[in-house]
Amino acid sequence: MSFVKEITRNRQLYILAVPGMIFLAIFSYIPMLGHLIAFQRFQPVKGIWGSQWVGFDNFKFFFGGHDWLRVTFNTVYLNMLFLIFGIGIAIVLAIIVNEVRSALIKKLSQSFIFLPYFISWLVVSLMMLAFMSTEGLVNNLLKSAGIDGVNWYQSVHLWPFLLTLVYIWKFSGYYSIIFLAAIVGISSEYYESAKIDGATRFQQIVHITIPSIRSVIVVLMLLGVGRIFFGDFGMIYGIIGDNSILYPTTDVIDTYSFRALRQLGNFGMSSAVVLYQSMMGLVTILIFNRIAKKIDPDSSLF
Repeated sequence: MSFVKEITRNRQLYILAVPGMIFLAIFSYIPMLGHLIAFQRFQPVKGIWGSQWVGFDNFKFFFGGHDWLRVTFNTVYLNMLFLIFGIGIAIVLAIIVNEVRSALIKKLSQSFIFLPYFISWLVVSLMMLAFMSTEGLVNNLLKSAGIDGVNWYQSVHLWPFLLTLVYIWKFSGYYSIIFLAAIVGISSEYYESAKIDGATRFQQIVHITIPSIRSVIVVLMLLGVGRIFFGDFGMIYGIIGDNSILYPTTDVIDTYSFRALRQLGNFGMSSAVVLYQSMMGLVTILIFNRIAKKIDPDSSLF
Protein backbone atom coordinates (compact mmCIF):
# COMPACT_ATOMS: atom_id res chain seq x y z
CA MET A 1 0.00 0.00 0.00
CA SER A 2 2.87 2.39 0.78
CA PHE A 3 4.16 1.91 -2.78
CA VAL A 4 0.73 2.77 -4.23
CA LYS A 5 0.48 5.82 -1.99
CA GLU A 6 3.91 6.98 -3.08
CA ILE A 7 2.99 6.65 -6.77
CA THR A 8 -0.31 8.45 -6.20
CA ARG A 9 1.22 11.27 -4.17
CA ASN A 10 4.05 11.98 -6.65
CA ARG A 11 2.40 10.81 -9.87
CA GLN A 12 3.46 13.95 -11.79
CA LEU A 13 7.11 13.27 -11.04
CA TYR A 14 6.83 9.62 -12.03
CA ILE A 15 5.07 10.56 -15.26
CA LEU A 16 8.00 12.85 -16.08
CA ALA A 17 10.38 9.95 -15.37
CA VAL A 18 8.58 7.54 -17.73
CA PRO A 19 10.42 8.57 -20.97
CA GLY A 20 13.80 8.17 -19.25
CA MET A 21 12.79 4.80 -17.81
CA ILE A 22 11.66 3.60 -21.25
CA PHE A 23 14.94 4.79 -22.77
CA LEU A 24 16.96 2.91 -20.13
CA ALA A 25 14.86 -0.22 -20.57
CA ILE A 26 15.30 -0.27 -24.36
CA PHE A 27 18.95 0.75 -24.64
CA SER A 28 20.44 -0.46 -21.34
CA TYR A 29 18.52 -3.40 -19.88
CA ILE A 30 17.08 -5.29 -22.85
CA PRO A 31 20.51 -5.43 -24.60
CA MET A 32 21.86 -7.22 -21.52
CA LEU A 33 20.23 -10.36 -22.92
CA GLY A 34 23.04 -10.29 -25.47
CA HIS A 35 25.41 -11.56 -22.78
CA LEU A 36 23.91 -14.99 -23.42
CA ILE A 37 26.10 -15.08 -26.54
CA ALA A 38 29.12 -15.45 -24.24
CA PHE A 39 27.96 -19.01 -23.49
CA GLN A 40 27.27 -19.97 -27.11
CA ARG A 41 28.97 -20.70 -30.39
CA PHE A 42 26.89 -17.93 -31.84
CA GLN A 43 25.85 -17.94 -35.47
CA PRO A 44 23.88 -14.88 -36.68
CA VAL A 45 21.72 -16.95 -39.04
CA LYS A 46 20.53 -19.13 -36.16
CA GLY A 47 20.08 -16.31 -33.64
CA ILE A 48 20.52 -16.47 -29.89
CA TRP A 49 18.07 -19.28 -29.25
CA GLY A 50 19.17 -21.42 -32.20
CA SER A 51 22.94 -21.26 -31.65
CA GLN A 52 24.81 -24.06 -29.89
CA TRP A 53 25.41 -23.66 -26.13
CA VAL A 54 29.05 -24.27 -25.19
CA GLY A 55 29.08 -23.30 -21.51
CA PHE A 56 32.32 -21.63 -20.43
CA ASP A 57 34.36 -22.63 -23.50
CA ASN A 58 34.60 -19.01 -24.69
CA PHE A 59 35.97 -17.95 -21.30
CA LYS A 60 38.48 -20.82 -21.36
CA PHE A 61 39.70 -19.63 -24.75
CA PHE A 62 40.13 -16.08 -23.44
CA PHE A 63 41.72 -16.93 -20.09
CA GLY A 64 43.79 -19.79 -21.54
CA GLY A 65 46.50 -17.43 -22.83
CA HIS A 66 48.33 -14.42 -21.43
CA ASP A 67 46.51 -11.79 -23.50
CA TRP A 68 43.84 -11.27 -20.85
CA LEU A 69 46.47 -10.23 -18.32
CA ARG A 70 48.03 -7.76 -20.74
CA VAL A 71 44.80 -6.10 -21.87
CA THR A 72 43.42 -5.98 -18.31
CA PHE A 73 46.59 -4.34 -16.97
CA ASN A 74 46.71 -1.86 -19.85
CA THR A 75 43.05 -0.94 -19.38
CA VAL A 76 43.37 -0.34 -15.62
CA TYR A 77 46.77 1.38 -15.89
CA LEU A 78 45.74 3.79 -18.64
CA ASN A 79 42.44 4.61 -16.97
CA MET A 80 44.20 5.30 -13.68
CA LEU A 81 46.54 7.71 -15.47
CA PHE A 82 43.59 9.38 -17.22
CA LEU A 83 41.58 9.63 -14.01
CA ILE A 84 44.29 10.95 -11.71
CA PHE A 85 45.93 13.42 -14.07
CA GLY A 86 42.72 14.38 -15.89
CA ILE A 87 40.84 15.34 -12.74
CA GLY A 88 43.96 16.79 -11.10
CA ILE A 89 44.67 19.14 -14.01
CA ALA A 90 40.95 20.00 -14.25
CA ILE A 91 40.92 21.14 -10.60
CA VAL A 92 43.97 23.33 -11.22
CA LEU A 93 42.39 24.82 -14.34
CA ALA A 94 39.11 25.53 -12.52
CA ILE A 95 40.93 27.30 -9.70
CA ILE A 96 43.03 29.36 -12.12
CA VAL A 97 39.99 30.43 -14.15
CA ASN A 98 38.11 31.28 -10.95
CA GLU A 99 40.97 33.55 -9.88
CA VAL A 100 40.73 35.60 -13.08
CA ARG A 101 39.03 38.89 -12.31
CA SER A 102 38.26 40.07 -15.86
CA ALA A 103 34.87 38.69 -16.97
CA LEU A 104 35.89 38.82 -20.66
CA ILE A 105 39.15 36.93 -20.12
CA LYS A 106 37.35 34.40 -17.92
CA LYS A 107 34.77 33.66 -20.64
CA LEU A 108 37.45 33.40 -23.31
CA SER A 109 39.49 31.07 -21.09
CA GLN A 110 36.51 28.79 -20.48
CA SER A 111 35.73 28.61 -24.19
CA PHE A 112 39.37 27.95 -25.09
CA ILE A 113 39.91 25.09 -22.62
CA PHE A 114 36.49 23.57 -23.36
CA LEU A 115 36.94 23.55 -27.16
CA PRO A 116 39.02 20.31 -27.44
CA TYR A 117 36.13 18.33 -25.93
CA PHE A 118 34.16 18.83 -29.17
CA ILE A 119 36.92 17.60 -31.48
CA SER A 120 36.30 14.04 -32.69
CA TRP A 121 38.88 11.31 -32.17
CA LEU A 122 39.27 10.96 -35.94
CA VAL A 123 40.46 14.55 -36.16
CA VAL A 124 42.67 14.03 -33.10
CA SER A 125 44.27 10.96 -34.73
CA LEU A 126 45.10 13.02 -37.84
CA MET A 127 46.56 15.74 -35.63
CA MET A 128 48.69 13.14 -33.81
CA LEU A 129 49.89 11.78 -37.14
CA ALA A 130 50.88 15.28 -38.26
CA PHE A 131 52.77 15.86 -35.01
CA MET A 132 54.24 12.41 -34.32
CA SER A 133 54.98 10.87 -37.72
CA THR A 134 58.60 10.34 -38.79
CA GLU A 135 58.57 13.62 -40.70
CA GLY A 136 56.09 15.28 -38.37
CA LEU A 137 56.28 18.62 -36.61
CA VAL A 138 57.85 17.28 -33.39
CA ASN A 139 60.68 15.47 -35.19
CA ASN A 140 61.34 18.49 -37.38
CA LEU A 141 61.67 20.65 -34.27
CA LEU A 142 64.01 18.10 -32.67
CA LYS A 143 66.17 17.95 -35.81
CA SER A 144 66.32 21.74 -36.01
CA ALA A 145 67.64 21.70 -32.43
CA GLY A 146 70.30 19.14 -33.36
CA ILE A 147 68.50 16.20 -31.72
CA ASP A 148 67.78 12.93 -33.52
CA GLY A 149 64.13 12.35 -34.34
CA VAL A 150 62.08 9.68 -32.60
CA ASN A 151 60.12 6.95 -34.33
CA TRP A 152 57.05 7.60 -32.16
CA TYR A 153 54.81 4.93 -33.65
CA GLN A 154 57.37 2.23 -32.78
CA SER A 155 58.31 3.52 -29.31
CA VAL A 156 56.13 1.27 -27.17
CA HIS A 157 57.09 2.69 -23.76
CA LEU A 158 56.20 6.29 -24.67
CA TRP A 159 52.54 5.79 -25.53
CA PRO A 160 50.96 5.62 -22.05
CA PHE A 161 52.49 9.07 -21.47
CA LEU A 162 51.38 10.37 -24.90
CA LEU A 163 47.83 9.05 -24.52
CA THR A 164 47.61 10.64 -21.06
CA LEU A 165 48.64 13.99 -22.53
CA VAL A 166 46.01 13.68 -25.25
CA TYR A 167 43.34 12.76 -22.69
CA ILE A 168 44.23 15.73 -20.49
CA TRP A 169 44.15 18.06 -23.48
CA LYS A 170 40.73 16.80 -24.56
CA PHE A 171 38.85 16.27 -21.27
CA SER A 172 40.42 18.45 -18.58
CA GLY A 173 38.52 21.50 -19.85
CA TYR A 174 35.23 19.61 -19.65
CA TYR A 175 35.84 18.53 -16.04
CA SER A 176 37.12 21.99 -15.10
CA ILE A 177 33.73 23.49 -15.99
CA ILE A 178 32.09 21.11 -13.50
CA PHE A 179 34.57 22.07 -10.78
CA LEU A 180 34.23 25.75 -11.63
CA ALA A 181 30.45 25.54 -11.15
CA ALA A 182 31.05 23.99 -7.72
CA ILE A 183 33.59 26.68 -6.80
CA VAL A 184 31.23 29.48 -7.80
CA GLY A 185 28.65 28.04 -5.38
CA ILE A 186 30.96 28.44 -2.37
CA SER A 187 29.75 31.21 -0.05
CA SER A 188 31.91 34.36 -0.19
CA GLU A 189 31.57 34.66 3.60
CA TYR A 190 34.18 31.92 4.04
CA TYR A 191 36.73 33.87 2.01
CA GLU A 192 35.93 37.15 3.77
CA SER A 193 36.43 35.52 7.17
CA ALA A 194 39.71 34.04 5.98
CA LYS A 195 40.91 37.45 4.77
CA ILE A 196 40.14 38.95 8.17
CA ASP A 197 42.22 36.21 9.79
CA GLY A 198 45.11 37.08 7.46
CA ALA A 199 44.95 34.05 5.15
CA THR A 200 46.71 34.41 1.81
CA ARG A 201 44.97 33.55 -1.46
CA PHE A 202 46.85 30.27 -1.67
CA GLN A 203 45.81 29.34 1.87
CA GLN A 204 42.20 30.14 1.00
CA ILE A 205 42.40 27.77 -1.97
CA VAL A 206 43.95 24.98 0.10
CA HIS A 207 41.73 25.31 3.18
CA ILE A 208 38.43 26.54 1.69
CA THR A 209 38.12 25.94 -2.06
CA ILE A 210 39.43 22.38 -2.33
CA PRO A 211 37.65 21.02 0.80
CA SER A 212 34.39 22.65 -0.36
CA ILE A 213 34.44 20.79 -3.68
CA ARG A 214 35.53 17.47 -2.13
CA SER A 215 32.14 15.84 -2.72
CA VAL A 216 32.26 16.74 -6.42
CA ILE A 217 35.79 15.33 -6.68
CA VAL A 218 34.74 12.08 -4.98
CA VAL A 219 31.68 11.64 -7.23
CA LEU A 220 33.70 12.19 -10.42
CA MET A 221 36.37 9.81 -9.14
CA LEU A 222 33.71 7.19 -8.39
CA LEU A 223 32.21 7.56 -11.85
CA GLY A 224 35.68 7.20 -13.34
CA VAL A 225 36.47 4.16 -11.20
CA GLY A 226 33.19 2.60 -12.31
CA ARG A 227 34.52 2.62 -15.87
CA ILE A 228 38.11 1.74 -15.04
CA PHE A 229 37.77 -1.58 -16.89
CA PHE A 230 36.31 0.15 -19.95
CA GLY A 231 38.98 1.56 -22.24
CA ASP A 232 38.16 4.55 -24.39
CA PHE A 233 37.73 2.63 -27.64
CA GLY A 234 37.34 5.73 -29.81
CA MET A 235 40.55 7.19 -28.45
CA ILE A 236 42.73 4.06 -28.47
CA TYR A 237 41.58 2.65 -31.79
CA GLY A 238 41.38 6.08 -33.45
CA ILE A 239 44.99 6.91 -32.58
CA ILE A 240 46.67 3.48 -32.43
CA GLY A 241 44.52 1.59 -34.93
CA ASP A 242 45.91 -1.83 -35.88
CA ASN A 243 49.53 -0.97 -35.08
CA SER A 244 50.49 -4.26 -33.46
CA ILE A 245 53.89 -2.89 -32.40
CA LEU A 246 52.16 -0.74 -29.77
CA TYR A 247 49.85 -3.46 -28.43
CA PRO A 248 52.03 -4.29 -25.37
CA THR A 249 51.23 -0.90 -23.76
CA THR A 250 48.09 0.34 -25.55
CA ASP A 251 45.90 -2.70 -26.26
CA VAL A 252 42.87 -2.54 -23.95
CA ILE A 253 39.90 -4.85 -23.39
CA ASP A 254 37.69 -2.92 -25.82
CA THR A 255 40.14 -3.02 -28.74
CA TYR A 256 40.97 -6.67 -28.03
CA SER A 257 37.31 -7.74 -28.13
CA PHE A 258 36.74 -5.64 -31.26
CA ARG A 259 39.60 -7.40 -33.05
CA ALA A 260 38.27 -10.79 -31.93
CA LEU A 261 34.98 -9.94 -33.59
CA ARG A 262 36.32 -8.18 -36.69
CA GLN A 263 39.26 -10.41 -37.55
CA LEU A 264 38.14 -13.78 -36.18
CA GLY A 265 34.37 -13.33 -36.43
CA ASN A 266 34.14 -14.92 -32.97
CA PHE A 267 30.97 -13.48 -31.44
CA GLY A 268 31.09 -15.79 -28.45
CA MET A 269 34.60 -14.89 -27.32
CA SER A 270 33.96 -11.17 -27.87
CA SER A 271 30.86 -11.40 -25.71
CA ALA A 272 32.78 -13.35 -23.06
CA VAL A 273 35.40 -10.60 -22.92
CA VAL A 274 32.73 -7.90 -22.62
CA LEU A 275 30.92 -9.86 -19.87
CA TYR A 276 34.19 -10.22 -17.95
CA GLN A 277 34.74 -6.48 -18.41
CA SER A 278 31.26 -5.63 -17.12
CA MET A 279 31.52 -7.87 -14.07
CA MET A 280 34.91 -6.43 -13.09
CA GLY A 281 33.53 -2.91 -13.48
CA LEU A 282 30.57 -3.75 -11.24
CA VAL A 283 32.79 -5.23 -8.53
CA THR A 284 35.13 -2.23 -8.68
CA ILE A 285 32.40 0.39 -8.31
CA LEU A 286 30.85 -1.51 -5.39
CA ILE A 287 34.18 -1.67 -3.57
CA PHE A 288 35.11 1.98 -4.12
CA ASN A 289 31.61 3.18 -3.32
CA ARG A 290 31.87 1.36 0.02
CA ILE A 291 35.21 3.04 0.68
CA ALA A 292 33.81 6.46 -0.26
CA LYS A 293 30.83 5.94 2.06
CA LYS A 294 33.18 5.31 4.97
CA ILE A 295 35.26 8.42 4.18
CA ASP A 296 32.37 10.75 3.37
CA PRO A 297 28.81 9.32 3.50
CA ASP A 298 27.42 12.25 1.52
CA SER A 299 29.75 11.60 -1.42
CA SER A 300 28.81 7.98 -2.17
CA LEU A 301 26.68 7.13 -5.19
CA PHE A 302 24.32 4.82 -3.27
